[in-house]
Amino acid sequence: MTIMSEVKASLSLSPIKHQGNQSRWRTEAMRSHASPRLIHVTKGQGRITVAGLTNGYGPNNLIYIPPHTMYGIEVGPTVFAQILELPDAAGMPLDPFHLRLLEVGPQKELLGLFESIERELLPTGDQRAVQCHRVLLSIFIERQLKLRPESVSDARRNSAAAKLVARYTSLIAQDFKSDRSVADYAADLNVTPTHLTRCCQQTCGRSALKLLNERIHYEACTLLCETRASVQDIADRLGFQSAAYFTRTFKDRTGATPTHFRRAV
Repeated sequence: MTIMSEVKASLSLSPIKHQGNQSRWRTEAMRSHASPRLIHVTKGQGRITVAGLTNGYGPNNLIYIPPHTMYGIEVGPTVFAQILELPDAAGMPLDPFHLRLLEVGPQKELLGLFESIERELLPTGDQRAVQCHRVLLSIFIERQLKLRPESVSDARRNSAAAKLVARYTSLIAQDFKSDRSVADYAADLNVTPTHLTRCCQQTCGRSALKLLNERIHYEACTLLCETRASVQDIADRLGFQSAAYFTRTFKDRTGATPTHFRRAV
């Protein structure tokens, strides 16, 4: 893995905290992004699903989410973590990784790197320092992955079921705004819908349909919270046949219509 020779300065760092039952979608629902993410857990424990594979996490864990990779994280009231949005994947491996740091030295080094990035992202900080700390973080990750190659080559992730589900979630990330069904995705993957669902249940405890619906639901909630787009427009964007069908589906999931949900957040 090569370290980048030049990086952009546009990073962002945000806390991940317990949201309460009404806002669990903000962390737990499946989502994906065009840019990569690093999640640093400093307190508490729970479960995280990345590319259709669910694993437990705890303090001093560092989890990498590559671009266009679906993920969702369960966050209990005792959990504190930070998510670092990177402008690009330079210096990162192609696949997700999950580092579990057991020694005090690496734990302190990683914490110090995140604290330095957080400090330099303040208005009083220096973007040149942000770039430097990102390079140092990349070097830290490269060294830790050499010591812990199993963090990337997870035996569970190498199973046939996990590889199939990873391909399925990758397709969802690309096409979730269409009206494609699980059967359509299964056909693309040359498997039956039943086999696909069986594999999804095996790797993450969700059906193939639930994985698809969660990605659509996250996007719907985000659009309702962060834009002024009409319900009709959101329904159109997400591939629903009508606003009425979208409203009914959304209410079945949340107990509130899209309009009431928007007003409540």
